[in-house]
Amino acid sequence: MPNTDFKDVKIITALVTPFREDGSINFEALPKLIEHLLAHHTEGLLLAGTTAESPTLTHDEELELFAAVQKIVAGRVPLIAGVGTNDTRDSVDFAKEVAEFGGFAAGLAIVPYYNKPTQEGLYQHFKAIAEASDLPIIIYNIPGRVVVELAPETLLKLAKHPNIIGVKECTNLDNMAYLIENKPDDFLIYTGEDGEVFHAMNLGADGVISVASHTNGDELYEMIQAIADSDIKKAAQIQRRFLPKVNALFSVASPAPVKAVLNHQGFNVGPLRLPLVACTSEEASRIVDVVLDRAPKQYVTGVLRPDY
Repeated sequence: MPNTDFKDVKIITALVTPFREDGSINFEALPKLIEHLLAHHTEGLLLAGTTAESPTLTHDEELELFAAVQKIVAGRVPLIAGVGTNDTRDSVDFAKEVAEFGGFAAGLAIVPYYNKPTQEGLYQHFKAIAEASDLPIIIYNIPGRVVVELAPETLLKLAKHPNIIGVKECTNLDNMAYLIENKPDDFLIYTGEDGEVFHAMNLGADGVISVASHTNGDELYEMIQAIADSDIKKAAQIQRRFLPKVNALFSVASPAPVKAVLNHQGFNVGPLRLPLVACTSEEASRIVDVVLDRAPKQYVTGVLRPDY
């Protein structure tokens, strides 16, 4: 199973997409943001995921974003490309294209949304994507966003596929424990819930695909390191102080809160594309105060995607 690129990778950041005020991608903002993340313990990057506002990115924009980030990162950390949709054919085609594009350690494929497929349909969907190319696939299981849950037994069946290397799991800790106990030895399990990193890592998860690592990477790293050092008391103390920050970062539809904090810090990630909108001044003030203990400096509002 080709997952050696993720050996010892604990913190993967689901990268936001910076936008200008007119809604176009602000490529100039990427170098400063990425260097900041790498300096604060990001060990991998996910592009064109939910946090990137991928539903509002065009196909060409995603490819431009891939090229820009690859140039900045220059192989220093593994990259994951969001390739999945609720259309199996489209997901297969994009997985093939990303494989030919090169430079990615894996593709992330979300459980199909809106269609509400059966477990057999989900199995066939991910099997088709995995067999489309040699791009390793990580499954994204998040019923809170897609309605349908990929059942643990279905996931364990998929885990036997040689080109499906892991899962970003956002169900519950009972499922997490069951998967960790019964998975193949080389199958990767990342939590996609920042608030559950403490529990997931103690259960034996491999790491987190994170939003909070944009702003609180040091805390995440220190907590994970304390767990690795068997200092549970220290890790638990960090978790208690970390949780209010996670709650603030998800108190409004993501990625609005993390963008509010990043804009406050001067990273110029800009607004969100409609139908998502930026935090109100009051929301941003509260979020920044909790996450960084500072007063907010600027706010941005929602914009339409530009008509290229």
